[in-house]
Amino acid sequence: QVQLVESGGGSVQAGGSLRLSCAASGFTYRRCVGWFRQAPRKEREAVATMRPLGSAAYRYDYADFVQGRFTISKDASKNIVYLQIDSLKPEDSATYYCAAAQGIACRLDSADFDYWGNGTLVTISS
Repeated sequence: QVQLVESGGGSVQAGGSLRLSCAASGFTYRRCVGWFRQAPRKEREAVATMRPLGSAAYRYDYADFVQGRFTISKDASKNIVYLQIDSLKPEDSATYYCAAAQGIACRLDSADFDYWGNGTLVTISS
């Protein structure tokens, strides 16, 4: 059974940093994985995706609003995917979800993802 469990959220002041983690069980991360977020009264939006290209290469895609502040990565030995967020802004406040795809499609689009965690809440104060 596939399970994704996020952690690392919290309340942080603007300008700070957070590292979110997503621990997987039931599969390995040799597949497309992504981070999404959803703010109150807004639709879920993609943040970043990471797709394996070969033995050790990956393709990384980021939403336009990221502007170099977010970094997706993984630790294969621990089966954990991370989202590093720097220079946090109040508008980054949201519940952040990690997701994994069953197929090969790996767009910045929630429709490509089949497995989801329950989310971790990030609150940024100004």
